[in-house]
Amino acid sequence: MGSKSNRSRRYTEEFKRDAVALARSSGKTVTEMAQECGVSAEGPRNWVKQDTIDRGQGRRDS
Repeated sequence: MGSKSNRSRRYTEEFKRDAVALARSSGKTVTEMAQECGVSAEGPRNWVKQDTIDRGQGRRDS
């Protein structure tokens, strides 16, 4: 029924951390960085948002 291409990809915490660091330090948009890394922009966008919240710099939606 569901093909492998339809399943969510899982990334390691290390990969996510590195992607967030790259997004913050590269001067590029998250979308540009994601394209260069060959991943959808949705994941890294969420990871950066969550990192901002974890640092106490963003707002947590209820």
